[in-house]
Amino acid sequence: MIAGMVATTATAQEPADRKAYFGETHVHTSWSFDAYIFGNHVTGPADAYKYAKGEPIKHPLGYDIQITTPLDWMGVTDHSEYAGVVRLSNDPESPISKLAIAKELQVHDAADIQRIYLWLGTSMIEEKPIAALVQPEVSDTVWQANNKAADEANEPGKFTAFCSYEWTSTPDYRNMHRNVFFKDCAKVPARPFSSLESQTPSDLWAWMDEQRKAGIDLLAISHNANVSGGLMFPTEVDFQGRPIDKAWAEARDRNERLTEIKQIKGASETHPLLSPNDEFANYEILNFLLGNPEDAFITIGGSFVRQALKDGIAMQQAKGYNPFKTGIVGGSDSHNTGVPYRQENFYGGHARLDGTMKERMAGHNFTGLDVRLENPAGLTGLWADENTRASLFEAMQRKETFATSGPRMQLRFFGGWNFDGGMLRNDDWVKLAYSSAVPMGADLPAPPAVTRSGESVPRFVVWALKDPSAANLDRIQIVKGWSKDGQSFEKVYDVVWSGDREPDVFGKVPAIQSTVDLVSATYDDTTGKTELIGYWSDPDFDPSLDAFYYARALAIPTPRWTTIQARELGVPPPEMVPATVQERAWSSPIWYTPTADERAKAVAGRTVDDLEKQGAVALNDDELKSLVTGKYLWLKNAVTGGLMKTRWTSDGLLLIMNVDPRIPQPSEFGDLPSHSYLGNPNSAYSIADGKLVTNFGNRDYTYKVYKPSGHGDDKGGVGLIFARSNEFGYANYEVVEPPVFLGTEVTGATVPE
Repeated sequence: MIAGMVATTATAQEPADRKAYFGETHVHTSWSFDAYIFGNHVTGPADAYKYAKGEPIKHPLGYDIQITTPLDWMGVTDHSEYAGVVRLSNDPESPISKLAIAKELQVHDAADIQRIYLWLGTSMIEEKPIAALVQPEVSDTVWQANNKAADEANEPGKFTAFCSYEWTSTPDYRNMHRNVFFKDCAKVPARPFSSLESQTPSDLWAWMDEQRKAGIDLLAISHNANVSGGLMFPTEVDFQGRPIDKAWAEARDRNERLTEIKQIKGASETHPLLSPNDEFANYEILNFLLGNPEDAFITIGGSFVRQALKDGIAMQQAKGYNPFKTGIVGGSDSHNTGVPYRQENFYGGHARLDGTMKERMAGHNFTGLDVRLENPAGLTGLWADENTRASLFEAMQRKETFATSGPRMQLRFFGGWNFDGGMLRNDDWVKLAYSSAVPMGADLPAPPAVTRSGESVPRFVVWALKDPSAANLDRIQIVKGWSKDGQSFEKVYDVVWSGDREPDVFGKVPAIQSTVDLVSATYDDTTGKTELIGYWSDPDFDPSLDAFYYARALAIPTPRWTTIQARELGVPPPEMVPATVQERAWSSPIWYTPTADERAKAVAGRTVDDLEKQGAVALNDDELKSLVTGKYLWLKNAVTGGLMKTRWTSDGLLLIMNVDPRIPQPSEFGDLPSHSYLGNPNSAYSIADGKLVTNFGNRDYTYKVYKPSGHGDDKGGVGLIFARSNEFGYANYEVVEPPVFLGTEVTGATVPE
C-alpha cells in the first residue's frame, strides 16, 4: 500500500471494539530553531518516526537512545516559526546556506548560540519577522519536507504519522503555544500559519476556519498551560483585550478540541492552591516562565485545566456558553527528536542542556529552569476503530482521549442514567456501556423521565489496566466540578482501589503502602492491582447545576528519576523534588448541562444587574476605607450558606477566619480552612477605583460593595453586598451580624453520663 493511503475496504466497527492507541502529540527535532541552538544538530522528522517505531537513534550528545515500548502514532511538531532555517543555514549542502542571511545563523561558538536564540526569539515575541527567513522559498520548502517525512513513515493499520506543527505564540514570555494536526497529509495548506503572523489564538482559529472551508480538516491542541502566566484560559478578555464572548467560545470549541495536561515541563491538571482538598494535586509543579523574564511571575488562575473546566461550566450557567469544553491529551515537548517516557529511562529534553546525568543531577540552571524539575513525557491514548489517520483524528475530534504520565496504562470512563454496577459482571460490559451511556469527551444527555432505579442520578463506570511493564494500580478517582450562581466547586471521590483499605470518617481512602527503597531506588509490585473496575453514582447530584466529571487513575509509588539517577551516581536524592512519584492517567471529561426546565427550578441567585436595577449603589473609595480599614466584617456566602470573619488590617492585610472545612469553598480562594486555623493572612488588599483589590496566585481579584436601596447608615455595614470579580456578575456575599453560633450546632445528640 502506498504511504499515506487509507484502505477503503474496512467495515464499520462497533464502538466497543475500539482500541487504545498510544502516541505523541508534541516533539521537536533539529528543524526547530531552539532545538538546534540547544545542540540537536543531527536528527530530523524521519528520525523521530524511527524512534517512535522502536529503532535506536542518536541523542544530540552522540549516545544511543531507544523507546521502551514503540508508539502507535506520532505527529512531529517542529515550530512553524523559522522552521529548519538554522539547521539548513549550518548545512553547507543546503541551498539556504548560500543565502546572505545564512551567515547570521551559523553557529561557531557559545556566543553565537545566545545571539541567535535572542535574535529569533525576540522577533517572535515582538511579532517582527525577519523578512529574509520567512520567504516561501525557505519556509515552504521545509514544510513540504516535513510532510514528505510523515507520508514516508505512515503505515496504515500499523503506524500512523500525522502532518503537524507547533504555532508558537509567546506574548510577554507567557506560553500560548498550540500544536496543529491535519487529518490528511494530502490536504494541507501551502504553508502553516505562524505566530509571526499573529500571536492571538482567535486569529489562529480564524485561519483554521478558512482551511476547513477549503476542505482541509484540522484541529489544535493547547499545551503547557501551567507556564502560560494565566493567558491560556481567560474568562473576561484575552491578552489583547478582546472579549471572551459566545463567538470566542464557539471558535475555540470548533478548532481547539484538546489540551495537554502533562509534559516534560510539568503538569497542568491543577495546583495545590486551586485544589487544597486534593491530596494528589502536588504533582510535577513547575514555577517557571519561558525565557525567565525578570519582571514577570507565574500566575495560578487561568493556567490549569481543572480550573478552566470549572470556569467553563460557571460561564455556561451565567452567560450561556462554555469556552473550555476541552478533551485531555499528554505530550512531551522534547527537543531531542527522541522522547523519554519512563522514570528509569530519563535523558532530559533539551539536548546539551540536560543531556548528561551529572548535568541533570547538578541542577543545571538554564534560562531559569532547574532541570531537576523536569520529568518524563506524557502520552496520549486514543480510543479509535483502527490505526489510521482518519480514525485517530476522529477520536481526537470527538475527544475520546486520555493522557498518561508516561506508562501505557489504559483508562475507560462512561457516564449515563440507565445502568448499574451489575453490568460489570458481564464480559461484554464495554458494549453495554456504549449502548446505554456516553464515553469520555461527550455530553450526558438529558435525564430520562423514568430510570431503572427511579432516580435521575448520573452513573459512571471506570476501568483501568496497568502497563504490563510498569507499576501496579493504587486507585481510580472521579473528579467532579460544579457551579452555582457564578461560583464553582470541586470534589475528588475515590471510586475503586486495591487492597482492603477502608475510607476514613471523611470518606478518604488511606494512602497505599509504599514499597519504594530509596537507597536502592527500587520498588516491588506486592501492593496494588493490575486491573481496577468500579461503578459510581453521584451522591451529591443536583439536576439544576452544571457539572463535569473526569476519571483519574493512580499507580502505586515508584522512584522518581532523580532518585534513580542519584543512586547511579552514589549521591543522596535531591530534597527539592519528591523522591517518589505516583504515575497516573486522566480521562477527558463528561459534561452535564441542565435543561431549561431544570434551571428554572433552581432559586435564582442575586446578580449585580439585579442590585443596580433595584437602586443599589456601589461604595466609593472613601466609603470602602471607612467600611473595612482596621476592622472586621462577617460575610455570609449566599451560595453555600458558609460564614467567614474577614479582618482588614490598617496596613493592608486581609485575614479570613472561622471557616468551616465541611462547607465547599469557592474556587480561587486558596486553602481557606488552613489559613483560618493558622491565622495566616490570605492576601494583601488595596482600594482603588471603587473596588477592594485582593490577590491570589499573582492575579488580582476585586470586590465591589453595594448599598441596597433604603439601606440605612446606622446598620454599620450589615446588609451591604459584596460582588467578587471572578463570579461572572453575581453578588454572593452579604455583611451579617456577628453570629452567636457558626452553623455547627449539635441537635438531637445524647451525652453519656
